Amino acid sequence: MSIRSLCLCITIFLLAACSGEEAERADEAVTVVADNPVMLSEQLQVEAVGSARAVTSADLYPETAGRVVSVRFSAGDYVRRGQPLVVLDSRQQRLAVDLAQVQVQEASQLLARYRRIEDTGAISDSQIEAGETALASARVGLEQAQEALDNRTVRAPFSGHIGLTEIDPGDRVGTDTLIAQIDQRGTLYVDFPAPEAAFSRLTPGTSVEVTPFSEPDRTIQARVVTVDSSIASDQRTYTVRTAIDNSDDRLRPGMSFRVRFFGAGIVRPAVPEEAIVWGGEGSYLWTVEDDAATQVPVTIVSRRDGLALVDAPLGESDVVIVEGVQKVREGQSVEIVRPQVEDTQAVEMRDSPPITGNPE
Repeated sequence: MSIRSLCLCITIFLLAACSGEEAERADEAVTVVADNPVMLSEQLQVEAVGSARAVTSADLYPETAGRVVSVRFSAGDYVRRGQPLVVLDSRQQRLAVDLAQVQVQEASQLLARYRRIEDTGAISDSQIEAGETALASARVGLEQAQEALDNRTVRAPFSGHIGLTEIDPGDRVGTDTLIAQIDQRGTLYVDFPAPEAAFSRLTPGTSVEVTPFSEPDRTIQARVVTVDSSIASDQRTYTVRTAIDNSDDRLRPGMSFRVRFFGAGIVRPAVPEEAIVWGGEGSYLWTVEDDAATQVPVTIVSRRDGLALVDAPLGESDVVIVEGVQKVREGQSVEIVRPQVEDTQAVEMRDSPPITGNPE
């Protein structure tokens, strides 16, 4: 036999021996520590910056152009609905009202004369109808004149606080001249952007925490009153509107707030972090089925107190290898050892101070 043939025989023998040893090791069970997953809810946390606005707010403009005669408010005043704020020169409009009143009086007197001689046959029905029409037209003209006169005064559309103005007596204003802004700020809306993932959690009635940047030590409970009807496709967010009480008038529209919300998310299986194994194709863990190891790919969603919440087809009855993950491979026979839980009563007795004396 040649040397080459001898080496080939030795190699075949060694390979056969190694295969036999591997098969023997495969049949040999590996002791591992395993436990069941815990089902936990994800902690949904939203943090954003919101802006406040008054429940009702309006920019005041005059209905007509003219010269300002008087300004009857100061910045910061609380005004009542219908209260005069700015008065424009109205001499021409007053004369128009006087003229319209005279026309109504004349038309009314003429129709009254027609009525008195109606039964004598000296006047026709068409003349009486013309008199009635003239009176109705005169009354409409009077209403128009009174409306024009009323428009010479800018009034508060609702009760609230009024802001700064740059209008002074003697100024000429037009219909595009801003008089001031009025707000009802007893309650404020705080709008903030929320991620799409929170759409089913931040619903009307939900409470969130808001902290004004002007008072960082103050936390206010805000109530969600409504949400936007669509998701912004570019940011994948939507607007949430909350309401806060401002009866003490410490806050103002336009202020910024830090918004925080904590809620329960999707229920997922949680396993100890040491059970996760990282390979070339990502993370996975080992489960035990029929006393054999089975590899299960997982995606870590979040971590909490030494546990990893994973996206994987796991249930509470599944058995996950926690310790000894490096010793197993697919189909490996395993012998399960449950994690040791220290007896609580024993711990309390061990940590409690010794009893001295003779207790009574």
